[in-house]
Amino acid sequence: MSKIQFTGIMPAMLTPLDANGKVIKSAVREMADYMIAAGVDGFYAVGGTGEGVLIDLTQRKAMAEAVIEAVGGRAKVIIHTGSINSLEVMELTRFATAAGADGISSVPPSIYFKNSFDEVVRFYSDMAKNTHLPILIYANQTGAGINMSKLLTELLKIDNICGAKDTRADYYAMWQLKQVNNGDINVINGPDESLLCGLCMGADGGIGGTYSAMPELFVALYRAFKASELDKARELQCRINRIIQTILSFSESSCIAPMKELLKIKGIDTGAPTYPAVDFSAERKKAFIDALNKAGYNW
Repeated sequence: MSKIQFTGIMPAMLTPLDANGKVIKSAVREMADYMIAAGVDGFYAVGGTGEGVLIDLTQRKAMAEAVIEAVGGRAKVIIHTGSINSLEVMELTRFATAAGADGISSVPPSIYFKNSFDEVVRFYSDMAKNTHLPILIYANQTGAGINMSKLLTELLKIDNICGAKDTRADYYAMWQLKQVNNGDINVINGPDESLLCGLCMGADGGIGGTYSAMPELFVALYRAFKASELDKARELQCRINRIIQTILSFSESSCIAPMKELLKIKGIDTGAPTYPAVDFSAERKKAFIDALNKAGYNW
């Protein structure tokens, strides 16, 4: 069986929480419906964009269930189970599998400690024992010092480890990764602002946080690339990047607060960003809308 299990455009979903910390299921369904109508191929839940490392295990489980239920088999759902606590990773991996996810993903064991090559292999091997679903590991900067091509060469020996979400923005390194296992490796581009670069270097698709704000543009870019319409794809990437630049200019710490605000403006109640991030004031919201209009955002 081919290792390439996930392709196309897969938004990293925001986690909508009410004032009591409960997942707003109606918002999850509205987000899923909106993005599926735009043509996305899948979803990535409770990762960084979903504030997965900030919310507790109960909230993550509730969000995983809500996404799987809302999507209802219309697109693939990958649940990110990474955590500072590696035992929680295994628990959430088992939970997501039983809940009906299509795939599992996780960052490396810890962003605070530099694990050895053998320890990282052990971590992902243990994840694979807790699910039959395909697993995307993370190729990111927290794994600095570990040769990702060597790591995937070892991990792809495990039946249900299929590849990596590559967030390094190093497209020669991504090309090298795509040579592993004679090219039978699922590589997904991470950086939203350079999706086209990843596709040109062999990525099978993309996962990104700002996909939620403009899914139709990312879908159009992906389809233009697949149709060899490179000028159109480049124009779309440039348009996307102007909007991303605007979103980031309203980010105090991450893009989550402005992303949640943008979807609220569109009528989807995504709640407030997780503490200690702050929500938008009325003045900041007005300035944000004005800036998005100037950037060519299509409401």
